[in-house]
Amino acid sequence: MKKVSVDCRNISLSYGATQVLKDINLTIEPGEFFALLGPSGSGKSTLLRLIAGFNQQNSGELLVDGMDISQVPPWQRDIGMVFQNYALWPHMTVWDNVAFGLVERKVARSELTQRVQAVLELVGLTAYAKRYPGQLSGGQQQRVALARTIVIEPKVLLLDEPLSNLDKNLRVQMRQELLSLQRRLGITTIFVTHDQEEAMTTADRMAVLHQGVVQQVGSPAELFDSPANRFVAEFVGTMNRLPATVRDILDKTLVLALEDGMQCAVSKSAVASDVLSTLRIGLAVSVCTRPHQLSLKPTLTEQTMTRSAGLTLTGSILSKEFMGQQTRYVVSTGLQSLMIDQVNQVGDPTHAIGAQVLIDIPTSNIKILDT
Repeated sequence: MKKVSVDCRNISLSYGATQVLKDINLTIEPGEFFALLGPSGSGKSTLLRLIAGFNQQNSGELLVDGMDISQVPPWQRDIGMVFQNYALWPHMTVWDNVAFGLVERKVARSELTQRVQAVLELVGLTAYAKRYPGQLSGGQQQRVALARTIVIEPKVLLLDEPLSNLDKNLRVQMRQELLSLQRRLGITTIFVTHDQEEAMTTADRMAVLHQGVVQQVGSPAELFDSPANRFVAEFVGTMNRLPATVRDILDKTLVLALEDGMQCAVSKSAVASDVLSTLRIGLAVSVCTRPHQLSLKPTLTEQTMTRSAGLTLTGSILSKEFMGQQTRYVVSTGLQSLMIDQVNQVGDPTHAIGAQVLIDIPTSNIKILDT
């Protein structure tokens, strides 16, 4: 199966006066597992359906393997799509559902039989060939939908939230199977989801969309560790924010003043691009950290004051949640509340609600985002 690229060049789409996609520029590499991530109404499913041919852009180009297919009807694009509700024929057996696309393409019976058998074996459904969709579990129905799509050997595989109807444990299992299948086939795959965990555990790269605009494109690690703006930071994971003001701008560092008068110096490399472009003394910004990047110390003693370079704040425990591998604390610093995740180790003491603590924030973990 040939691996192909997908290029969206300056694509815009409006429904009347409502602009749904705004100047979308994306390149999905051949054989890549690419995720479109965003909240409801962000435009991700609209973009996926546009690639499939069910929507038509008002401007821009859509290229597959270097050829503009914008005017090619859906049935001639050689693109397969798995829908959220699977869209299986309830009156057809698993075999007939999978064979349907080949029948429509008038594939010879001997080749059809060979291809259906091969793909049923690939997704582990050979023993279920004579059953009907209503006799299958949700995970099995999803495999049928996948088999029906890949049996036609499309150039590109589109997945529109295919795991959303499954329970949590099955979703984890199926996303692992989905990724394994994609790796074996080597097919260029575009996966739409609003679930950041699904995107981060499967995608080679992903794009975050908000209000029809691509906010950032990169690997899951890049988006998590170096978000381009506040929206990406808060959508891809959880982010604590402390209001601050730029007090001084040096060659490689910024000096920031927090609301309580405390100051800290951070590297300019920690500043998001949209903030860097408007940087000035007096600019209001947010000092941001992930919950797992903070640490708690129980008392104000000489030992606890010894720390790595960074911010140390005082606070009191408002609440805590035991989450198995970690305990999540919400700590009030007076002006703000911070969420802090601490790894659970057998025998380690936990902090009681109401306890006074120190919060250690290494400057290497700080990101400077907009307000």
